Amino acid sequence: MISFKDLSLPSEVLSNLTNLGYITPTPIQEKAILPIIKGRDIIAQAKTGSGKTLAFALPLILKLNENEYFPQALIIAPTRELSEQIAMECRKLAQYKRDIKIITVYGGTSLTKQVASLEKGADIIVGTPGRLLDHFSRETIPLKKIKTLILDEADRMLDMGFADDILKLVSNLPKDRQSLLFSATYPEKIDKLTKVILKEPIEIKMESQKEKIDIKEHIYSVNDKDKALIVAIQHFQPNLAIVFCNTKVKTIEVSKMLEDKGFDVATLNGDLEQYERQEMLLQFANGSLPILVATDLASRGLDIEDVDIVINYDIPMKSEDYTHRIGRTGRANRSGLAISLCDDYGVKKILEIKSEVKIEKITDLNPNKNFYLQGSVNTLSIGGGKKRKIRAGDILGTLCKDIGIDNKLIGKINVYADYSYVAIDKSVIKKAFNGLKNGKIKGKKIRVWWL
Repeated sequence: MISFKDLSLPSEVLSNLTNLGYITPTPIQEKAILPIIKGRDIIAQAKTGSGKTLAFALPLILKLNENEYFPQALIIAPTRELSEQIAMECRKLAQYKRDIKIITVYGGTSLTKQVASLEKGADIIVGTPGRLLDHFSRETIPLKKIKTLILDEADRMLDMGFADDILKLVSNLPKDRQSLLFSATYPEKIDKLTKVILKEPIEIKMESQKEKIDIKEHIYSVNDKDKALIVAIQHFQPNLAIVFCNTKVKTIEVSKMLEDKGFDVATLNGDLEQYERQEMLLQFANGSLPILVATDLASRGLDIEDVDIVINYDIPMKSEDYTHRIGRTGRANRSGLAISLCDDYGVKKILEIKSEVKIEKITDLNPNKNFYLQGSVNTLSIGGGKKRKIRAGDILGTLCKDIGIDNKLIGKINVYADYSYVAIDKSVIKKAFNGLKNGKIKGKKIRVWWL
């Protein structure tokens, strides 16, 4: 097993990787980083959770010219959530460089604000095809000096009908560029896309990944899916659970049912504004709302390591969607559990997806009826972030030193450009809220509210 030191990376890169906790490259990182540094085009088959973002972001940032004003790299992703995750990873990997600016552009947020941000210059642009094309048509996004193009989850973008948008964007990029394509699957449509976009690419296929994923799957025949869902949760007693539904309406219905029964639930579907999606996902990841009821919006690009169980309340239409759903658990070499609740129609669908499965009875489970999956923490939102020079350490210091909260009762702290979020144990949440409301962070009076 090699380490990042074996990849002949500069000392400042290695130091930053060590500070971030990255010591040993994943298989995709081991195979992709050096060819990308050498300027080769690549097509890589790698699933979410394989470490592919670092595989392309690390060499990309290494090659950035810090004195260039125009965008040097364009990263295209299928969803807002994945765009934000990529941008966040890029920012962490770019900490050793000065003044590297990474901008995200996608629908559901103010186009005017995005234009204003782009006018100030950017090194890397990360966005969804539709919004990127919208900016290009308005001439608010310069593409003539792009040196690197990255398509992440290309198969997903093709499934969503973005092929034409991608090709329009690519046709306006410099021909003398490096192009990288990452895809979880390798359908025929991908092959056609690569012939247009890539030049003599190196192919990297992580065929051994399936063997390393430890996900136990159980298929249950049920009559009442609401009751069966509660039975499954109370039997397996997870810390974090994702429940997948096929429609937005059903996510709302299932969330309300669980809330009425005493569970703490986050809901994720396409009707939410971007800030609502971000806050739902954040409260799920930090344990405030430990059940996430979602559409397939969460089946790709959602990288939360500690998800114990995925439950298919509805069986998806496609086998690919089933694979991506259950892939939200069993991440980062952990074991995972996937449950499917099937009425008569669901049994037929699951047999189409997985012909050789054992159909079990939900009555075989032994639920603990006193178990209610609830968060031990709540989340406070703070009206200040990186733009106001606020860091996680500043928030932690204020809570511990000024307000007197034991650091063991403080959970995850997330700091973004304009806002920050902190998870606080419920036993001291009021004390923390009042202390922040009446106090200051780094000498600044900051607005705070309770999610």
